[in-house]
Amino acid sequence: MTTGVIPGGQPPEPQPTGELMPQQRREPVGQAALHVDNRPRSSVITARAAATFEPVGRSVATARSFVRDTLQGWGFADIVDDAVVLTSELVTNAVVHAGTHADVLCLRTEDGVRIEVADRYPEREVPLQNAPASMGSPDREGGRGLQLCAALAARWGVDYTPTHKNVWFQLNLPERPVGTRTAGPSLPADLLPLADGRVRVAVLQVDRKGTITSWNEDAQELFGYPAPEVVGRPLTELAAWPHTPGTSTGVAEALRLSRWEGSYGIRGADGRVAPVYASHLRVRDTGGEPSTVCLLVRDHERAVLQSPPRVPASDQPQSPDGQSTDPFEVFIGSPAPDDLDGLLQRTVERARDMLDGDSAFLLLATDDETELEVRASTGLPSARQRFARVPVEAGPGRYGSARMPAVHDDLTAVPGAVPLLSGTGMRSVVTVPLKVEGRLTGSLGVAAEAPGRYSNEEALRLQFAADRIALAVESARLGELERLRRGSLSFLVEASDLLAGTLDRDQTLALMAQMTVPTLATWCAVYTIADQASEPYLSYVLHEDEELIDGIKSLLSKVPPPDPVPTPGARVWTIPGEVAHQAALRTSMRSLGLAGGPTHRVTAGIGPTLATASAVGGETVVLPLVARNRVIGMLVLGKPTDEHFRQEILELAEDLSRRAALALDNARLYSERTAISQALQRSLLPPGTPHIDGVEVEVIYRAAGEGNEVGGDFYDLFPIGNGAYGFAIGDVCGTGPNAAAVTGLARHALRLLAREGLSGPAVLQRLNSAILDEGDRSRFLTLLYGEMRPQEDGSAELKVVCAGHPLPLRLRQDGTVTPAAEPQPLLGVIEDLELHEETVTLDPGDVLLCVTDGVTERREGSRMLGDDGLADVLTTCTGLTAGAVAARIMRAVERFASDAPSDDMAILAMRVPGHHKEA
Repeated sequence: MTTGVIPGGQPPEPQPTGELMPQQRREPVGQAALHVDNRPRSSVITARAAATFEPVGRSVATARSFVRDTLQGWGFADIVDDAVVLTSELVTNAVVHAGTHADVLCLRTEDGVRIEVADRYPEREVPLQNAPASMGSPDREGGRGLQLCAALAARWGVDYTPTHKNVWFQLNLPERPVGTRTAGPSLPADLLPLADGRVRVAVLQVDRKGTITSWNEDAQELFGYPAPEVVGRPLTELAAWPHTPGTSTGVAEALRLSRWEGSYGIRGADGRVAPVYASHLRVRDTGGEPSTVCLLVRDHERAVLQSPPRVPASDQPQSPDGQSTDPFEVFIGSPAPDDLDGLLQRTVERARDMLDGDSAFLLLATDDETELEVRASTGLPSARQRFARVPVEAGPGRYGSARMPAVHDDLTAVPGAVPLLSGTGMRSVVTVPLKVEGRLTGSLGVAAEAPGRYSNEEALRLQFAADRIALAVESARLGELERLRRGSLSFLVEASDLLAGTLDRDQTLALMAQMTVPTLATWCAVYTIADQASEPYLSYVLHEDEELIDGIKSLLSKVPPPDPVPTPGARVWTIPGEVAHQAALRTSMRSLGLAGGPTHRVTAGIGPTLATASAVGGETVVLPLVARNRVIGMLVLGKPTDEHFRQEILELAEDLSRRAALALDNARLYSERTAISQALQRSLLPPGTPHIDGVEVEVIYRAAGEGNEVGGDFYDLFPIGNGAYGFAIGDVCGTGPNAAAVTGLARHALRLLAREGLSGPAVLQRLNSAILDEGDRSRFLTLLYGEMRPQEDGSAELKVVCAGHPLPLRLRQDGTVTPAAEPQPLLGVIEDLELHEETVTLDPGDVLLCVTDGVTERREGSRMLGDDGLADVLTTCTGLTAGAVAARIMRAVERFASDAPSDDMAILAMRVPGHHKEA
């Protein structure tokens, strides 16, 4: 047999072959040797128990049960917990990490127990003789069990054979007088706890209804109430419970527990609250009626009632270098994980091992302490449960007593008591709260498959561990929350910038979805509501996997949309997941040729694939899109099967939905007002250009400003009667809607007055009066108005009045360009306006060009096109059609400057046909 000596422990003893086992002692090797126990010990083996475990994960829990049952049967309750923890670590190394069978041997002696755990992988980490032994970090799976042995065991070591590696440890029973359950060392007087000259212990008894039935003299001295004043009153009237201020929920639950110990306050006769330390014991009388006996002392005298904290067999855990070990580090391991998820996961694993459970879980409370969110678990389907939420207080689906320790002997007797464990096979569970400064921050629980595994003693042990890690968990949670909030602010700033950058409805919908997926959800859908009388309409669907978008869209189009409820916050929507699951199950059964299937009817035509059902099978929530006190749509966020949303993500999604709703409503309003504006603008334009026999007509109109179809420039061409046609081109001072209003007045007034048979000057004089009648809304107007009559000889006679407008230009066939009228006063300035008309005859091949000042005043720096520039361009248009002339003029104007035109432009070209060429 090869023996390896581990510094800091005794050399391993040979395997016993009989009842006597001679004690072997050897001095520690090397300078690293630390803890040596030189007390004489008996080596008589009084009992033994052995078992072999398969290399599967479940064997660890079975090994813990084997050791616990064995030691409790031997009456070694004082060391059973340490033995279970060490065995759990060593068996885990064997069956999980080494992948071999594990042999566990328990040996009872007169003063303790020795446990040996052997695996069949001896080549793992054989220490070198005379070499300093390093057990490394507790995070390493192989060294953690050895470190715990060094911290908890009186002696320990490792044996090696060609076929086995055997780790052994010995736990000694505490030496105390017969009949003593717990005992502490003798202390100097100055180290004893302080108390008043006379310690008063208030003893009161409370019946099953919470009513005080007994009140002793010390209670009267402490709180000032004589017995007759309090007997018959509920204890909740006097107790000031620290966990739920203003309510009595905590006291009522504490009184129903079989045993409880802790601090609260009693409101005295003087109205002040006296802090007390209390110990409650639930008893029953000979008739079976339960009641609770409460012992209370002043809080600073709590040592009178406080149960001594449990410590390992040695008085203080020792690290390999001889320094005292922090109990937090012993429980969690040192160094502790620096991230929240790692800390929570290690916590549940340690809690499960400490109480020899089959599973463990840890939930964190939301900021308002109304819900608990699953953050870590072991032995449970964690993917299914992660981020699931359960309520803190009483109600449907209540999660036990979240604010106080709770023990459930058999969950089958109370269905739904712990929803987290539904369908997991767990029967018994113990849960304790995590609290920081009296505030609930979370809940830690351990569960087992067997009923009746836990009692109040395990609850107190787990509570002690929870108290040790609560502050570290809360600190890590706040750090994570701060990082999330910083990220959330950055996300919302970016989202606001993107949403504010567009007024297009479809683009806003796409941005909403793209910002949501995959940052906040796996898939999303946006429903929009046109008005209060309309049904929600599925407007957009997005999934991080584009191949699933069509399937989800088909599914959602066949199910009723969510109700447009204006209540803020996310609400769960289960219909898509349920319908997709039912339809996929039915489709799968048909593909397998199986009859039957779900008895409930599935909406026809959905036919989602299993991939679609999985994509929408997780948690789905609906957030209302509310803008200007009206629900304009819903934002639906979804997760794949068995996944849940974090509370922080839902809060971030709610903030995003508010911003997105306002952006979507702005886009809607913009679209509606643009449509109205365009409709009104189109009404100001002529309905069409009439066909005139013997005359070619071409019009080009450009309004300045984005989205404007009509500005201050306008034109018109209309029949008057008797073969005559009226034409006009004008420019109202300014641009935009105000100018367009005068444009409408002028165009419609011209048609009406001209058809009354008035001459051109009379038409413009009456229009001048109408403009002046507008008062402050009036604007001056330049206008070129004329009447045209085609002649039988192929020419056209024009009577023209030019009221302050750029003069019309006449292009003859020989290329000569001349003004076709004289300037006269503009309209809208003076009341008594005298105008006259001029007659112009256009011969075949002649062109009359009429423009607004947006054409002649086209600028590039200090240069301006002007009347002369326009005439030069027109000179090149000899022989062109009217359309070609207008196009060449517009092309020349656009090319004159690189900037976009800043003024309205209108071009009216009329030509008497003759020989022509293309532009």
